[in-house]
Amino acid sequence: MADVAIKHTSRAEARCCTPRVPSTIVARAAAAFTQVFRALGDETRLEMLGLLAAAGTELCVCDIEAHFKLSQPTISHHLRILREAALVTAERRGTWVYYALDKSTLRRLPEFVALLGG
Repeated sequence: MADVAIKHTSRAEARCCTPRVPSTIVARAAAAFTQVFRALGDETRLEMLGLLAAAGTELCVCDIEAHFKLSQPTISHHLRILREAALVTAERRGTWVYYALDKSTLRRLPEFVALLGG
């Protein structure tokens, strides 16, 4: 039978492997960004935000639809998700809806970076 070496660990070594419990305050603050990041997790929605950013102003939904080879209900679905995440604002004028970037939400993104310790 071979000799088995048993390694003894010091208290400092044992402590470094102890899982850290995340702060509930940090966890709750990070959860506030969940909907934003879910909305950003789709290529079409990112492209819509890029389109609005490049325009530098509001765009009519008809201009957004013209940019994509997607059906009108699909475009509306993506814009609804962006609205619910407060990434865009929407204003109805007659039969058309005009969309713009919601800069207040974009200004909050550094808060998320700060939560990560950055």
